[in-house]
Formats: sequence, C-alpha cells, structure tokens
Amino acid sequence: MTTRISDVIQPEVFNPYVIQKTMELSALYQSGIIQNDSEFDSLASGPNTLVNMPFWNDLTGDSEVMMDTGDLTPSKIGSNKDVARKHGRAKAWGANGLSALLSGDDPMGAIASLVASYWAREMQKITIATLEGVFASTTMKDKVHDISTLEGNASLLTGESFIDANQLMGDAKDLLTGVLMNSAVEAYLAKRQLIDYVQEAGQSTRIPYFMNKRVIVDDGIPYDTANKIGTMYLFGSGAIALGNGSHPNIIETEVDRNKMASSGEDFLINRKIFILHPRGVKWTEKKALDIFPTNAEIQTGTNWERVYEPKAVRIVKHNFKIA
Repeated sequence: MTTRISDVIQPEVFNPYVIQKTMELSALYQSGIIQNDSEFDSLASGPNTLVNMPFWNDLTGDSEVMMDTGDLTPSKIGSNKDVARKHGRAKAWGANGLSALLSGDDPMGAIASLVASYWAREMQKITIATLEGVFASTTMKDKVHDISTLEGNASLLTGESFIDANQLMGDAKDLLTGVLMNSAVEAYLAKRQLIDYVQEAGQSTRIPYFMNKRVIVDDGIPYDTANKIGTMYLFGSGAIALGNGSHPNIIETEVDRNKMASSGEDFLINRKIFILHPRGVKWTEKKALDIFPTNAEIQTGTNWERVYEPKAVRIVKHNFKIA
C-alpha cells in the first residue's frame, strides 16, 4: 500500500522537529560556532527583512588621577548598529503513486526522513556563501592572513602559519575554537599527522582537531585544485547568530496532493525564515534585487561592512598553498 505524505507527517508538529533536527545534524551548530537562542528567534520573527542588532562600544580613555579638589570628567559610552538580513528559503518535494509501485518502497517516508539532513546542508551552504561575502568586503582586510602569493615553502600551510592567522585576533586569540576547511586540506594535514581524531562522549564518530581547534570539513570551502590554493576559516564560539523565524501568513510546512495526476502525486512543501548572521559585520543592502537575497548576493562584498573592532569579530580567514 502506498503511503501518502500526510499520513507520515503532521504539518503542525513537523517543522519544529525539522528545525531541531537540522541543528542537531549541523557540525557548525554542534561545534558552537553557530549560536541560536530565543532572542535571535524573536528578531527573525519580527517585521521587515532587515534586523537591527545594536551594541555598546567598549569603554575607552585613560583613568584620571584622584585629587583632593576638582571633578572627574565623565566619558560617554558609544553605541553602534549591527544589521542582519533575513533569509527566506523554500523547497518542495513530490512523488507519484507509480514510483512507489515500481520501486516497491515508500518515497514519501524517505522524503520525510531526509528533510532535516537537506536543510542542514543548505544552512551550511548559506553560511559559506556568507563568509565569502564578508571577507570580500574591504573592511575585513585586517582579518585575512594570506600567504598563498608568497614563494616556495613560505606559501605552505603549516602549524606556524596557522598560529600567525590566530594572531590576527591579538590577545583575544583564545576565543577561536573551530576551523572550517575543505576535505583536501584536511587530508593534507592528516598525512602530516597534524590532525588529532578524538572520540568524544556521546559521539558515534571521532572528531578531528587541528592545533586544538575543532575541524569542520565541507567541500563548499574554496580549493583551487590546479594551483593547490586553499582557504580555511577560524571561528570563535557564537561567531554566527542563528534565528529561526516565522510569520503568521507564511505556512512553514504544507502537504498537498494532485488528485488529477495519472497515478496521484503527493507533495511536501517546506519554507524557512531565518537570520544567519556573522556578529559584528553588518548587512548594507547595497546589492539585493528582491525581498530575500540569493547566495550570489550574499557573496557580494559591498553588501557587508565590519562594525565591531577587528578583535571582537570572532572570524579569521587564512589563505595558503598545500604541497
């Protein structure tokens, strides 16, 4: 008997489950690099597509010597504005009754079980597009350690070059806890026994670490196979804010059926509104043609501007070659 999608999933409880499961499957979320909380969810659910995230600047100025006369000169605390961009994404899946008959399987049940994994991959893809756009901004030049244009061994990724990339954070470098890299770069480091694989409690697979930083591997990270030029991103905990939003007029999960299709066809439609924002780098809205930005627009450097002081932005980019 063919199973219909509406028999497998109840729309009103499906999407919260998918959101939670997506975060569980995301290596970036599990590493602490992406942080979600109720405040971010509330911001993502508010009006408009631009989300203001104001912050206080750090206190500055020298202390004054105490004297027995006169008054102190009060300094004012300054503020600035970080701006996040809402994203709106949707996807529909369908299968007809004949495909179930011919395969002898349950395509609708398969779709239901794979949706969370799909969104975990999509969110990671959007994160990488965001990073490429952020570091294409001229305001982020102080956060890039690029040795790929140097000659000979000076251009190669080593433990020393990685330490130099960390040093872009100055005395805040201990905030960096994770590193995102292409699988070719991980393989290069593993061959040189620079990757430690640790079996952590509650994990079914071993977790890779490089220089005491948790490694997240994704082949969406740029790697030039011809010239063997690679990129890695170093992160601190909570470097990217995730807010799962909603809107009363946008149905997050729907199931539908085309009764007129020859063998009948069931559909699952999934919609997501969210913010996925690097803290301290505001969205400028210079180049966005529609209501929600595309990945190509997210990757455009002029859409981003650093507003935190460099050390407070918990992301660093390292470019290099591998031999």
